[in-house]
Amino acid sequence: MPELPEVETVVKGLRPLIKDRIVTAVEIREKNMIAYPENNIDEFKESLIGSKIEAINRRGKYIIIELNNEKNMVIHLRMTGKLLVKEVEEFRDKHTHVIFSLNDGQEIRFNNIRKFGRVYLIDKNHPEQAGGLSDLGPEPLSEDLTLTDFKKLFKNRRALMKSLLLNQHFVAGIGNIYADEILFLSGVRPDRTADTLTEDEKEKIYHNMRHILKKGIIYGGTSFSDYVNAFGEKGSFQEELKVHQREGEECYSCGTKINKIKVSGRSTYFCPKCQK
Repeated sequence: MPELPEVETVVKGLRPLIKDRIVTAVEIREKNMIAYPENNIDEFKESLIGSKIEAINRRGKYIIIELNNEKNMVIHLRMTGKLLVKEVEEFRDKHTHVIFSLNDGQEIRFNNIRKFGRVYLIDKNHPEQAGGLSDLGPEPLSEDLTLTDFKKLFKNRRALMKSLLLNQHFVAGIGNIYADEILFLSGVRPDRTADTLTEDEKEKIYHNMRHILKKGIIYGGTSFSDYVNAFGEKGSFQEELKVHQREGEECYSCGTKINKIKVSGRSTYFCPKCQK
């Protein structure tokens, strides 16, 4: 699933391509991907057509397209989602399920092989209309999230560290890939409980979280299979991974073989020597 760096990369690519454009038509080939308003495709289309795109932002793993009619279009890519901008005459493949035509001859195409992606058209003042958007924790890269504030988030937390980083109520946007990498760089095992961390370990996680996520954005995200940016280009951060999906390979730091375990049902990779 695309995580914070991948979604941020998509948003940065979309911004110059679709900002200030007007939606002229909407084609929906897979109705189940329209999550809100529920069972009302006509209302969805009517509210979008003629609206102007004023801004494109990210919150956690959500893409937020702000319109000039008191509505926000919120998109969650889920497992295999791709949000591409194409010329209208370019070939549409069979996995293109939602198309937004723009007044400059381009289209925003929501391509989703497994059809898990979701689109919400919500009132600007009601983020709760878009799934878990209103319940997200702080943004890990926000300047407002200081080290002191981050440490406070650990109060009364006893979850396994991998699970805690994946919890979108704790911080927003981290997924399986970056959680593994953050914990490796911090020297913390993924199956440690949060209440056993020292203040120094919390500080390491804070700084490494920001470092890894920023680096992921610089490299355009991680592409193992489906993820591409708004131009259809793959990211390259997979070439920088230290532990994720490296089971049985030697740790770059100590030479110990990388282990794979399950934490809360998620495949998890770590170095048993470097991480304590």
